[in-house]
Amino acid sequence: MSAADDFLRSARTIAVVGLSSDPLRPSHGVAAFLQAQGYRVIPVNPRETSVLGETAYSRLEDAPVPVDIVDVFRRSE
Repeated sequence: MSAADDFLRSARTIAVVGLSSDPLRPSHGVAAFLQAQGYRVIPVNPRETSVLGETAYSRLEDAPVPVDIVDVFRRSE
């Protein structure tokens, strides 16, 4: 097992930048799946107040707990 595998297995908190409260958006589906797998999801989106039962933050730096992984969603151009 590699160091990357060890890191991914030990990660418990994932910030999802661009997480939308719209269940039709891909970010919402991915975050809901991560929560169902036992991860804590921290929504980061200045347009949201809460998503999937978690308080949303305007900036990644505002997250109240250390984040293990950052998952970024943005619209394709």
